[in-house]
Amino acid sequence: MNAVIDIDIADGLIDQPRHVHAHGLAPGITRLTASLAHPDGSRWQSSARFLIGQDGSLDVDTTVPLEGDWAENEPMAPIWSLRQSAPPTDPAQSDRLQPRRIRLQIVDAAGATADAVVTQRFLADGVTRQEVRENGLSGTLFIPPGDGPHPLVIVLNGSGGGTPEQRAALLAAHGYIGFALAYFNAPGRPETISATPLEYFATALDFARQTLHPRNGFIAVAGHSRGGELALLLGATFPAQVNAVIGYVPSAVIHGTLRAGRPDEPRDAPAWTWHGQPLRNIWQDNPHADWHAFDYPSRPGVHIRQAPAFVNVERDAPSLAAARIPVERIGGPVLLISGTDDGFWPSTDYCERIAADLRTHAHRWPVVHQRHAHSGHAIGFPFVPTTEIAKVHPVAGVVIDGGGTPVANARANRQSWEQVLGFLANAVAGHQEVK
Repeated sequence: MNAVIDIDIADGLIDQPRHVHAHGLAPGITRLTASLAHPDGSRWQSSARFLIGQDGSLDVDTTVPLEGDWAENEPMAPIWSLRQSAPPTDPAQSDRLQPRRIRLQIVDAAGATADAVVTQRFLADGVTRQEVRENGLSGTLFIPPGDGPHPLVIVLNGSGGGTPEQRAALLAAHGYIGFALAYFNAPGRPETISATPLEYFATALDFARQTLHPRNGFIAVAGHSRGGELALLLGATFPAQVNAVIGYVPSAVIHGTLRAGRPDEPRDAPAWTWHGQPLRNIWQDNPHADWHAFDYPSRPGVHIRQAPAFVNVERDAPSLAAARIPVERIGGPVLLISGTDDGFWPSTDYCERIAADLRTHAHRWPVVHQRHAHSGHAIGFPFVPTTEIAKVHPVAGVVIDGGGTPVANARANRQSWEQVLGFLANAVAGHQEVK
């Protein structure tokens, strides 16, 4: 019998789990290799060795390797354990929508080989993409097939800026209008986060409601990191327009520009303004502001983990109170997603505090905090490589350790995406537009 690799979904959306089986293998040691030539020019590879029995079969989902790049049976291990072997040649393509094709190859104990390809897509059949360049807005719409109306989710990036098209496209695949809204470091927008007016987002909310006509007026805002801070801030500032909030590793307080501001201004300069006035941030005039952990690793030979600087700055009670996001003003359900080993900032502590504040104020909508043990800052959609724990910040250019382990981060991606889709479905079902 010839060696064969079977994949139940060889070509589909990137968030679809695949089940990989092989059969017709010679008993003995088999090697499985996964290879990705990324659209940005980078190259990735993972491999593992398995002991094959007399039945000649291998279930990659449930079999723990003898050795290799993963030692757990977390689903899609050959993909999330991919490690970069060559850097990008065109980094601008890293967050684009081109399909990813992962080649799987098995070599069994007799030297027989089998190959298969997994194709991961961001755009589902029938989803349309439309750029938004009106009313001063910069973004991209992804509209599901069918007549609609569809509920809408505004998606926000963090301190790297840009336009989060991948997440918005995937939400459209699940029946939502995905509005990837850029607010800096994108076409037509400033290069930095400095003094970003909340009026810009009010314009986006008005545009979404009046032009896109979401189902029953439902608009959710979902943001990652600084975008999570912003999502909570928008929910608190515009409670009648924002009907649900999703904060991926968000902050409970307002921060300064930090690494994303103009080079000529201090890091505690305002990131957000409202009615022409800067919003108070926790770093401003704070006697406990200490940038050492922000700039230097804890010991030689390791990357920067800046989270301790964010813990230290909260020692000043007046600054903490002045910069607190008034989450009790949010007019809808809230989903909080955190990693207990977040190297960027203490997202789990932030989320626990936000949830406690909402309980204290008897928030009348559901509040969910999904706390991911041992995971880091880079929580997003599933079935992508999670081995690059330390990354170059796209604006500041310094390498920062985001925290977590590959398997914990892969598990957080998978579980949080399931939670997001369930949360949105419940939020839409429970929403009644205020007339």
